[in-house]
Amino acid sequence: MRKFTASLLASTVLIAQPVLAADDNTAAAEDAASSDDANEIVVFGKGQTIQVQEIEAADLKVLTPGTSVIKAIEKLPSVNVQASDPFGNYEWSTRVTIRSFSQSQLGFNFDGIPLGDMSYGNYNGLHISRIVSPENVGTVRVSQGAGAVNTQSTNNLGGTIETFSVDPTGEFGVDASATYGSNDTMRGFMRVNFGSHDGLKGYVSYGYGATDKYRGEGKQDQHMVNAKLVVPVGEGKLDGWFSYSDRREQDYQDMSMEMLNRLGYDSDNTHPDYALAIQLADVANNIDNFNNTTGKPGADGLSDITGLEPSNPSAGTVFPGDYESLDDAYYDASGLRKDTVGALGYSTPLGDNVNFAIKGYYHHNKGMGLWATPYTPSPNGVPISIRTTEYDINRGGVFGSLDYTAGSNTITVGGWYEHNKFNQARRFYALASRTDPGRSFRDYPTDPFYTQWDFNYYTDTLQYFVQDDIDLGAVKINLGWKGYQVKNRAEAIVKNVYPDGKFKTVDWFQPSAGVVFEVSDQAELFGSFSQATRAFPSVNGSIWGTTQAGFDKIKDTIKPETSDTYEIGARYNTSSFHGTVGVYLVNFHDRLLGVASGPDIVGSPTVLQNVGAVRSIGFEAVGDWRITDAVSFFASYTYTDATYRDDVVEEDKLGNPIITPTAGKTVVDAPKHMARGELSYDDGKIFGRFALNYMSKRYYNYLNDASVPGRVIADATLGYHITDTIDLQLNGSNLFNKDYVGTINSAGTGDSGDRQTLLVAAPRQFFVTVKAGF
Repeated sequence: MRKFTASLLASTVLIAQPVLAADDNTAAAEDAASSDDANEIVVFGKGQTIQVQEIEAADLKVLTPGTSVIKAIEKLPSVNVQASDPFGNYEWSTRVTIRSFSQSQLGFNFDGIPLGDMSYGNYNGLHISRIVSPENVGTVRVSQGAGAVNTQSTNNLGGTIETFSVDPTGEFGVDASATYGSNDTMRGFMRVNFGSHDGLKGYVSYGYGATDKYRGEGKQDQHMVNAKLVVPVGEGKLDGWFSYSDRREQDYQDMSMEMLNRLGYDSDNTHPDYALAIQLADVANNIDNFNNTTGKPGADGLSDITGLEPSNPSAGTVFPGDYESLDDAYYDASGLRKDTVGALGYSTPLGDNVNFAIKGYYHHNKGMGLWATPYTPSPNGVPISIRTTEYDINRGGVFGSLDYTAGSNTITVGGWYEHNKFNQARRFYALASRTDPGRSFRDYPTDPFYTQWDFNYYTDTLQYFVQDDIDLGAVKINLGWKGYQVKNRAEAIVKNVYPDGKFKTVDWFQPSAGVVFEVSDQAELFGSFSQATRAFPSVNGSIWGTTQAGFDKIKDTIKPETSDTYEIGARYNTSSFHGTVGVYLVNFHDRLLGVASGPDIVGSPTVLQNVGAVRSIGFEAVGDWRITDAVSFFASYTYTDATYRDDVVEEDKLGNPIITPTAGKTVVDAPKHMARGELSYDDGKIFGRFALNYMSKRYYNYLNDASVPGRVIADATLGYHITDTIDLQLNGSNLFNKDYVGTINSAGTGDSGDRQTLLVAAPRQFFVTVKAGF
């Protein structure tokens, strides 16, 4: 808890949203739709004290089927979505930042179920694309500030993204769609609704999507099963959710700007050319011009690149073709994930003025990230092996709330508890021979020849919140706070250099306050303030990515990241126009930077640096204008000025200061300008949309001497309502076929210079879909 005075409370105003019952997403969607225009596909948060928008199911339907909800929200102000695939589903590449907060500093929920930070190596959750099919999403709510105090998250320094499932229809019906497109993309989806309006109702769905890689060779596919059940119980209701996902995606090669200029935007891993991968490894093992121990000129019998003995001296010391480095191309890489999630909730009124809601959930994940590494040979003489990072999550939790309305006040209290056991390991598996790998990167390997490290991480999270919504007519005030304790314990099975031990993050008081003033039936003003603290993660990296001595040195003194967020704005709503403008100020404290210390494939540790303060100032504008019954125009613009305020100061082995001059530098992946424009048409028969997406340059190191240029990307949809229940839809992405970098910092962030951490975006692609319902 930080210092917080009464004068500050008196002079600032809130950020807490009205609390939703633990499973009452339907009410949220209905409230949103009842604003000025029930046909809105983007709802602008009327009556909210913070900057918040909602994407409705109607907007998701215009996108290519299978598109992630993360990709769908990129149109909103301050939301920076990066992805190298057109769907936003490829997890190695998909990133989202809001107001310069990185993905690990945002909160993610699905029907209230916490998803962690949705990172690639997530230790306490999963990506939204693995818990719900996009066709089953009813609403996506984005809070650009710190979000609601009732959010199940201990890392949302910045915004919160909440996704809500669509409710069953209460009558028998079947919805189905089939998609085919570029790179042999295929997707099929079917949902069966059943039950009655007043009794038990539910649905079961199955979705399958597959696509070939657009550069190199490989496949990415996913099986997904969803089921939802709603059962009335007296005045209340039970609701259940089940999901199963099996996702397998072969990766693209991470590139540097130098590699892109030399090898081109089509360069990738060598798969299926196994012989070329062997040749690259052999050549690297033959290069021996320096002594690995002293660093002085002269051969020592070990490779200067890999530190290994020669594996095939006849391969020579010159890389083939345009290759100049062992890291220009690996044989193959992939991400494998299996997830099962179940949840059961109950909500009911307890009289005229009291409501109660509770939900329990369980999540199991089995996952692996595979890489063909030439830095660790197989024991049988093959100069390559499979290096894995392996994940196993078993977590369960419960959250709930109780609200009471008395006069103009609605007071809500609630809490959340989760226990998580997470296992993470680094293992190596042998390839069969120099001529045949003998393994597929789409399968989970067995029988490792070496376990480098293996840890169990135990995390217990206890969070509570208190909130008061005060309705004074034209003025609405929200006051609240949340607090939590997160206990971490690392238990070494195979220790290597990384630490075990215990750690705890505690902040029992994180306040928020805000107000909204209705100027007229069309206009309102809002303002808010919030404080938030981010708990340290229980995963290899962060505080657990150092040595035992290093951990013991910092565990009692290191401070968690915190933020103070201020925002003010105005909304204007009529029957044909909805718009919001706002400005914000965010002050970060104890901002922690992870600096990559070597090539990602080697498994070099990330060095944690405290850069101190970070300041982010921004302006946001968004509007939706219905020009006619058939034509509408949407636009958003964001200006962001986010800078590190301090230099990083460290000490060398002799105690001398080492200064990294980060003060005044722009925050990594924080473009100054973002803009989105969409022109939409739907006359009841023909429908379509044309969209432009602009983003200015992005820095991908901390000293700002490496960046990717700005770009403008065009996407379009054209469709025809054949009948009331049958649609034909054509989607096109990257219409101008622009070569550009989709994702930065995919393989870590360095202090300065170029780095192999960029992912090329997909070229122009087209998809055709038939949808039917009966």
